[in-house]
Amino acid sequence: MRTMGINTGKEFAPTSTYLNTAACGLLPRRAVDAIRTLAVENGEGRPGGSGDSERVDAARAAFARIVGVAEGRVAVGGSVAVHAGLIAASLPPSAEVLVPEGDFASIVNPFVLRGDLKVRYAPLEELAAAVRPTTTLVSFSAVQSADGRTADLPAVREAAAAHGARTLLDATQAVGWLPLAADAYDYTLTGAFKWLLCPRGVSFLTVREDAQESLAPLHAGLLAAADTSDSTYGPLAELAPDARRFDEPVAFLAYHGAAASLTLVEETGVGAIRAHDTALAARYRAGLAALGHAPVPGTSPIVSVPGLADRAPELTRAGILTSARAGHLRAAFHLYNTEADVDRLLDVLSG
Repeated sequence: MRTMGINTGKEFAPTSTYLNTAACGLLPRRAVDAIRTLAVENGEGRPGGSGDSERVDAARAAFARIVGVAEGRVAVGGSVAVHAGLIAASLPPSAEVLVPEGDFASIVNPFVLRGDLKVRYAPLEELAAAVRPTTTLVSFSAVQSADGRTADLPAVREAAAAHGARTLLDATQAVGWLPLAADAYDYTLTGAFKWLLCPRGVSFLTVREDAQESLAPLHAGLLAAADTSDSTYGPLAELAPDARRFDEPVAFLAYHGAAASLTLVEETGVGAIRAHDTALAARYRAGLAALGHAPVPGTSPIVSVPGLADRAPELTRAGILTSARAGHLRAAFHLYNTEADVDRLLDVLSG
């Protein structure tokens, strides 16, 4: 399968018209093979069957390269919500957290459920203007899950810096197609099972060096030690000097797959993926306009159409996988999609 200059035929063979990357990305064949190999080794009781920490570090290093930070600025884990909970736990009582209205639950709930923080909401388009001197943290998504709207990242960063607020960026719906410099934010959280094509259970936290001491390694296990070769039994003698102190115990099957998946993202290049994905989304938006439908404005690969959520089951029956989110029909276009996929979706929607 050749997709507008991106050749993924040896890596993907979907049996449906898969337009649901915003929910879950497809695993490339190399990731499936890596997971299968480890599972077989585990099932047969081989020495390597328990998992290889070098594969975890390979995934960490690849992610660091993709988001443009030093490897030591990246912590590994299993979910965005756990990373966000770590940050929420670090805030002093009565701290003010500013979040966009309707943002993803994983970066809202940990702050609300603390119970003693002041969580304030603002429309995404007004987020930068809503930062004020009393704001401690701005927690927001780079790209909105429900409808693909993209935040004004420079404006929010500038407003936060002007008022001395830290920034937490959920990059889950961005990293993999949108070039992003993680070190521009105090913290970034990325669930890697969408645009980075990793298995579920892979999540990355980046911590800017000057923000590292703001967090306590509350779930520190043996991986948080400076010397992991002698940290099996606590207490640990010395914390890792970098973001590894915030590592969670990982699911090795997922990380073996992740290390393989991220090589494909790097080989293809985020710039090339962005050009491909956004071109398909633009083709879809133009087709929707011709059919009389008005999608949520934007240029991201996530395209949502208000009022069409009830068409999702019909599309599924036709072998086209999309999502219904917040009353919208949401389609997401990634490197394994083609113009033919777009046209097939439009054909079904045309009735």
